Formats: sequence, C-alpha cells, structure tokens
Amino acid sequence: MSGITRWALAHKRLVVLFWLLLTILGMAFSKKATDALSQEYSIPGHQSYQTNQQITSQFGGGGDGAPLVVVVSLPAGQAVTSPAVTTGLNQLTTRVEQAVPGSRVASYATTSDSGFVAKDGRTTFIVDYPPPEPGQYGQSPLAEKAVQAAIKGQAVGGGSVALTGYDALTAQAGSGAKGASVFVESLIGGFGALIVLAFVFASFLALVPLVIALVSIMTSFLAVWGLAEATSVSSIVEYLIALVGLGIAIDYSLLIVVRWREARARGLSGEDAVVEAMATAGRAVVFSGTAVGVGLLCLIVMPVPFLRSLGFGGLLIPIVSVAVTLTLLPVMLAKIGPRLDWPHRRADAGPARAWTRWSGFVVKHRWASAIVALAIMGALAGAATTLTLGPANGNPDTLSQAGTAKDALNTLNQSGIGEGALTPIEILAPRADGPRLVHALSGLAGVQGATAPTAASWSRGDTAIVDVFTHDNSPAALASVRDAAHAVGPNVTVGGIDAQNRDFISAVYGSFPLMVILIAILGYILLARAFRSLILPLKAVALNILSVAASWGALTLIWQKGFGSHALWGIPALGSIPSWLPVIVFAFLFGLSMDYEVFILSRIREEHDRGASNHDAILAGMGRTGRLVTSAALILFLGFVAMSTAPGPVVKAMATGFGVGIIVDATVVRALLVPALVSIFGDWSWRFPRAAAKILFVPDQRAPVEAAPEYDRAGGPAS
Repeated sequence: MSGITRWALAHKRLVVLFWLLLTILGMAFSKKATDALSQEYSIPGHQSYQTNQQITSQFGGGGDGAPLVVVVSLPAGQAVTSPAVTTGLNQLTTRVEQAVPGSRVASYATTSDSGFVAKDGRTTFIVDYPPPEPGQYGQSPLAEKAVQAAIKGQAVGGGSVALTGYDALTAQAGSGAKGASVFVESLIGGFGALIVLAFVFASFLALVPLVIALVSIMTSFLAVWGLAEATSVSSIVEYLIALVGLGIAIDYSLLIVVRWREARARGLSGEDAVVEAMATAGRAVVFSGTAVGVGLLCLIVMPVPFLRSLGFGGLLIPIVSVAVTLTLLPVMLAKIGPRLDWPHRRADAGPARAWTRWSGFVVKHRWASAIVALAIMGALAGAATTLTLGPANGNPDTLSQAGTAKDALNTLNQSGIGEGALTPIEILAPRADGPRLVHALSGLAGVQGATAPTAASWSRGDTAIVDVFTHDNSPAALASVRDAAHAVGPNVTVGGIDAQNRDFISAVYGSFPLMVILIAILGYILLARAFRSLILPLKAVALNILSVAASWGALTLIWQKGFGSHALWGIPALGSIPSWLPVIVFAFLFGLSMDYEVFILSRIREEHDRGASNHDAILAGMGRTGRLVTSAALILFLGFVAMSTAPGPVVKAMATGFGVGIIVDATVVRALLVPALVSIFGDWSWRFPRAAAKILFVPDQRAPVEAAPEYDRAGGPAS
C-alpha cells in the first residue's frame, strides 16, 4: 500500500490530470451512458422467455410487453351483447387499431368471446399490443399517447371509455406520486452528506470526500457507458452509481482522512502523515472494496442477464471508488489537506470519549446487549418469512394513485374481470388447436376467459396466438393454464409477462441458496485474511446475513403489509415485493455491511496487535471508529432517502430496503452486537493457527508492541 501511495505522491500532476480528464468525459457523456441502459428482463432457456421472444419477433408486440387496455363501462340497462353496443364497440376497436399501425388488437366485437365481458354484461375491454418502440424495452409510451388521443371524447352505448394498462398507469403516475430525477436525487444526497461531513470534520475538509465522490461517480458513468455498448445493462444501475457510489466513495475517503488527521495529531506532517494513513486505512479500504465486490458476485453468477448486468455495473462502483481513493485522495491531502483543515479545533490524538464509554457499557453488559440486539434483528428477520414475491414491475394497483387509468383499472376489478386483463397469458399454438385451447382454458378456476382471434395479426402461417385472461395473476391460475395448455398438444408453449416472472423466480431463487453459500465462503476467506482470525469472520458473515434478513423483514412490513408506506410516502403498499428486489438487496447490503465490519474490526485488531487486552482493544477500536461508522452509515442512509423521492413505488421500495438495512446494521449490529460478541468470545477472537495462516497465505502482520492505552471498566482512560 505504501508503494502505491508513494507513486501517486511522486506523480501528483499526472494523477490529477488523469482523474480530471475522466471526470470531464463522464460529465460530458453521462446522458449517453444513461440512454444506453436498458430495461431488459430476460431468462434464456425457459419456455416463457423463448415463447415471448418468438411472439415479439413474429408478431411485433406482446409476449413480455403488456398491452394497452381500453375499458368500456356501460350504464344500467345496457349490455355489451346488444347489437347497438356491439356496433359501437366494433367502431371503437377500429379506431384503436388505426391509432397505432401494426398493433395486434382484439375485443368482444371482433371475437364474440365472453372472456372480454364481465358477468354483469356491462363492462368489457379491448386489448391492444402495439409494436415495439426503439429504446423502450417492453414499454410503449408513444402508442399510449396515440390511443389516448384516439379514444378521447368517444362513448359506446352511452357508457364511459378509458385507457389503462401498465403504460397508461405509469404515464399518469405523476398525478399521484411526483418524484425527482436521478440528478436531483444526487444533489439531495450530496447536500445531506455535506452536512454530516461538516459536523464530523468541523473544517473545509468536508469538501474533500465530496470531490472524491464526484470523480468516482462520473468515472463510473463513463465506464458503464462502455459496458453498455458491449452488453445490456439495467437502467437501475444509474441509481446505484449515483447514490450507492456517493456513499461508498465518501465512506472510503472518510476513513482515510480520519487516519490522516490522527497521524498529524501525533506529530507527523507532509507526505509522511499521508503515507502512514494509507498504510493502515488504505488497506482497510481495499478489503472493504473487495467485500462489496464479493457480495455482487451473487448477481454476476445468476442465470439471468438482468441481474448479471446489475452485478457487472454495480461492481464498477467499488472498483472505481477504491482506485480514486487510493490515488487521488493522497495527492489532495498532501497538497491542500492542511490548508483545508480549518477552522478545525477538535483533538484527534485519542479515541472519542462518548464512543469509548458506550463500548465500555456494552462490554460490561455484553450478554444483555447481545440478547437485546439479537431480539431486534430476529423480530425483523422473522417478518421476512412471510415475504411474497410479486410482479417485476410492481402491482398495477399501486403504479398510479389517481387519474383515468387508475379509474379504469378500478372498473375492471369492481366488475369481476380483474387486473389479469393487463397482463394476459399468451400461448403460441398451431392454428387448428386454437378453438380447443379456448374451450379447455375458459372454464379453469381463476380464469376470466380465453380468446383465439381469427384476425390476420394474430396468426403467422400455421401458428396462432391464444390469450388467456386470469382474474388476479395468481400462481395457481398460471399453473393450471400451463397444465391444461400443454395437455392440448406438444407444440403448445406458454408465455406472457406473468409466466416469465414466475420462471424468473424459479430460476433465481432455485439457485439462490447455493449463491449465498458461495458468497459466505468467499466472504469468510476474505475476512479471515483481513482480521487474521477464524472466529471473527464467521461472526461477521452470520451477522451480515442476519442484517440482510432484517432488511427483507422491513421490506415485508412496509411494502407488503403496509405498515408505513402510506405514512411515509402517501401511497398504499405493493402487496408483494418485486421478484428481483430481495436479490439486489442481498448483493449490495452484504458487501456494504462488510465495509463497516472491516472498519471496526481492523482497528480493534490493530489495537490488539499493539499489545492491548481484548477489553481495551474493543474500547480503543470502537472509540476510534464509532463516529466514523455512524457518519458513514448516515451519509449512505441520506443517499437512499434521496433515492426514495424517485417516482414510482418500486424504486421507493428498493431505497427502503437499502436504507433500513444500512441503519440497522450500523446501529444495532455494529454499535451493539459486534462489541458484545467480541467481548464474549474473549481471546478466542484472535486465535489464528499457523496452519490457517499458511493456507490463506497470510504473513505475520502484527505491529511492534507499543504502550497501548488502558481503559477502566467504565470505558474511560485509566488514571
């Protein structure tokens, strides 16, 4: 580490110009990087995905793209089956079809299938699958506007006509839930970070971590642009770079700047203080960045391109942040650090008294502290056992809270047709099997009806599409449709959004336990090298998994059960958790939690190597890192608060999972459970047999024994 630092200090101008150039390029091309991101959601190798791809390539829209749904609600005394209403419905269907050339449209007027009509006979709908739009994976915003214009002012049988569907609900989401852009969210997060840093440093040094964060974020966007040109990268990555990147870069800078201040407080000056800070804190930064990368391996090895892209894109965040922190930060500290450290008056030579006394209290009551902390974590983790995985794009009921699209959806639900009309099950079959499929599927439990339109847009050669409308997209209804469809013939395949989502859940969570085991083993090996201990890494991995489970529990309570979603954001709960979200939360929180573990235990290990007892090492290590970890966690938390201002409940849910996980981990786990358990384990915490050291290629890194500070049992310096 000292070699990297001395090289950077010897080439200050080159280092500054290099990162300045990348930052400028990142700013210039950040819009292109964002535009290059996609919303692809594929699971190659599964029938649903292959069917959807075939539908898209041969028929244009549909498959994994949701239709636009025009809802017609007739007044009392009118019926869809009456000739006058059927004629009006036919004219409306034609207008919808003409509004978006190339669409695949069907209604009761064109098929005479009862699946389009509610039991009361007064509510019906038209499905319109528009052709794909460039750069809009599975979405059709232009078609939505065209259909809205086509049906404006129209009426059928004196009844209302309104457009709904995922695109319409998303377009009208602003009427019930306004949100900020990623840029604005970054500014909010950056401003919150500046307030915390100003409190921590009490000097203009608070600006240094923000500069490092700016360079890291812009460089990451530049790198993601290059990655997106080579492969599909999820649009969610832009949120992660802007806000997770902000927090990580500041965390790493914060750790090193604090150590640099300590070195200066002990009398070192100039580049010597920088070199010493990097030799200790810099090593912890490398381990922390590697830990975040280990967590993201869970995504990289997943059998789903969507998640792999998040893993690769997310992996750029710690790589770039570590590189900037290890090279640019030493140059900044050496050149302008002393001048920026004004009007700082706080002494940095010793541990923070408040944290030293707190850790003394925890150590004194270690068993009670551990029981209380485990009870809190256990309660949250227990809530996660009721987590229900739902649609990847969120439930349509919560996409918009007001507007005509929401009213039309309510009409479908109240009529008994249900929200399943928004995501029909799409079946590819030989054209001759169409009538048999309609007959076999229409009477199934949970199914509103099925249709096999004879229009030319619904068939290609001998292959045709059959649509099935379920009431509520339940897994049971999908399973029964699949079984009944496959029983009709060997050439029948089942696709659609819900089928692909169910296959996604099966593909991801079927292998997820193995992924967790893999990540746990890699994390254990990494931390064993970092801490030179066999017990502490085991504890760390277990607590990290428990922290993630607690975050899942918070997601379940807030966004599935509704305890807080309305109070905090004024919107109802999702009713279920988007199928991809728990995996993302695990991958990032597992690594971010390790950050704090490395910060704290590396310092405790350092104090112990200097000759301090287990008790004194805990107090000194917590005294040195307690404020640091709390501040770092608060900065990340504020970043996720900023993320929660984005429109749409799905991003808000993601921000909730990250934010709650970080705060719980930094307070309950790191401030309470970690010191308590290290104290309970006693000297066993530091046992590291020579055989283990040889296997892990760990040299003896114990520092020369110095006069370690002693602390009384209350946590204060011994007199």
